[in-house]
Amino acid sequence: MGVFTFVCRSSGGEWSAKQLSGDLEASAASTFDLQRLLVQEALAVDSTGGVQSSFSMVSPSSAVFQVIIGGGGGGGAFIGAGAPGGTAAGSGGGGAAAPDAPPAPEEKKEEKEESDDDMGFSLFD
Repeated sequence: MGVFTFVCRSSGGEWSAKQLSGDLEASAASTFDLQRLLVQEALAVDSTGGVQSSFSMVSPSSAVFQVIIGGGGGGGAFIGAGAPGGTAAGSGGGGAAAPDAPPAPEEKKEEKEESDDDMGFSLFD
């Protein structure tokens, strides 16, 4: 499974991207074209499975783009765009539960509908 994280910046109407820890780079006129190029660059390095990607704008002129290749079933996510300290984490999907695991029982709680009397005041007084 390959995870490729890129920092993208716009300057003079052109978007450019550099891999956070690696040598991959690309530039294009739009973010859409840049994403397509970066996916192709990542696939040239690792083509072992399906592709998931996430693009998150951080400011009007910068973004983070992540490409996840392989890693089983869905569930990929990008977490922490713009978080303090610039932390970012990727999840490549966890796959399905073990076939002999019993299904978790569903709990149903009946919620009592609140009325204005429960709050000690009425909205229509």
